[in-house]
Amino acid sequence: MCIFVKKFRLKLNLATLFCVLSISVFSQTVRKYSNEFMNIGVDAAALGMSNAVTSHSADVNSGYWNPAGLLKLEDSQLALMHSSYFASIANYDYVAFAKPLDDRSAFGVSLIRFAVDDILNTTQLIDAQGNINYDRISLFSTADYGLTFSYARALPVQGLNYGINAKVIRRVIGDFASSWGFGFDLGVQFETDNRWKFGVMARDITTTFNAWAIDEEAFESIKNAVEGQNQELPETTEITIPKLQIGVSKLVDFNYDYTLLTAVNLNVRFNENNDIISTSVASINPALGFEFGYIDMVYLRAGMGNFQNELQIDNTEQLSFQPSFGVGFNYNGIQVDYAFTDIGDQSVALYSNVFSLKIDLSIFR
Repeated sequence: MCIFVKKFRLKLNLATLFCVLSISVFSQTVRKYSNEFMNIGVDAAALGMSNAVTSHSADVNSGYWNPAGLLKLEDSQLALMHSSYFASIANYDYVAFAKPLDDRSAFGVSLIRFAVDDILNTTQLIDAQGNINYDRISLFSTADYGLTFSYARALPVQGLNYGINAKVIRRVIGDFASSWGFGFDLGVQFETDNRWKFGVMARDITTTFNAWAIDEEAFESIKNAVEGQNQELPETTEITIPKLQIGVSKLVDFNYDYTLLTAVNLNVRFNENNDIISTSVASINPALGFEFGYIDMVYLRAGMGNFQNELQIDNTEQLSFQPSFGVGFNYNGIQVDYAFTDIGDQSVALYSNVFSLKIDLSIFR
């Protein structure tokens, strides 16, 4: 019985802390990390290459990685992906559709949802008299949505394309607070005659602005859940600062049946953090990816990314990185991909096993 009580108290404290932290995530107007669910990544094929796909992304998933790549579409495509975090406590879902409009333009739309459902709200568990009343426990969910509209167009220069994303961000924390946000991305790709590809993806180029609406009555009921915390109403606006991804890749053919794709990305954030290259102005994190293909049907992928200078207990720094591995199978317009994104637990990865599906809708005609 004692063990049960201790476990319940632990869960109670964690649930209360989660609730309070959820309300305070936007307590500053500008922060290093905002709308981070939009930076997780999509498509197991890309994740298997450590997201080093800015320069060569060329399918329905380009709406996320670099909208300029949508111009490589020959027909309409549909993409789906699902991942679970933290023993299925959180779920990450993605769906996308894209189609060419003509030989010089293309359009796409995608939706991302990251959510934790059925969270225990125990802030009212103990009444004013100090009595525990389990009937006062309720459930709530916290969910983030990102809806992206993409448009790509070819420029007069041979091999040079650009794409634009318009993003609508919706974030909901139970009945406590919700927000709407808007932002834009700009992507460019250039391909040379000898199959070198270059790409630049500028995310949140105008900054992405989120405006929060807070239920003040609900806030009043939880602001003392943790003593000394959340005594004042948080700020109701937050800004996501721009990020830059620069990529280069090269595709080589071997004996007609085999191909090798090598890609490098430089991911730039305009703030100081633990990236391998970090200054007061910007931080740079490289990523390297490989894809070995056989007759455009079977693919093997590998990559390394997320290089971090981690501070140890003895105040020394140790370099960590996140290796990945992936396989893919493409047949008759249907492609299934798998990625294992943290081989050997080299880093604190968000998730490890990812599956995705891509369908060329021309197969139904």
